[in-house]
Amino acid sequence: MSAAKSRSAQAVHPAGRLLFSLFVTGVVAVLTAPAFAHDAKPTAAMPQGWSYPFACCANYDCRTAHTGEVLEKPEGYVIAGTGEVVPMTDKRVKDSPDGEFHWCAHQAGLDAGKTICLFVPPRSY
Repeated sequence: MSAAKSRSAQAVHPAGRLLFSLFVTGVVAVLTAPAFAHDAKPTAAMPQGWSYPFACCANYDCRTAHTGEVLEKPEGYVIAGTGEVVPMTDKRVKDSPDGEFHWCAHQAGLDAGKTICLFVPPRSY
């Protein structure tokens, strides 16, 4: 009977190693998978849409701003809902590929509502 126990114990080790190897491989695959930013919705100017840079919206934090949500004032771009002022020379201000305002902001936590990136249309002169 001890021989039977010994054989079944030896059979468990290779199976356990296989499961552990599969688990580790899965974890590595998930952690090293490329991250993709989400896409802006198609507009007349960009019928195929465009992708927000990953640095601006790692967690789907970007969206098209509705009329009046971003105001262009002498002190900079004012986010109407939060009152935040983003100076026009701020590195968070980016050119909008489709000529529309797009606002990327933290959705939760201590920084909720704080601008990550702001895509602005060309300024009119």
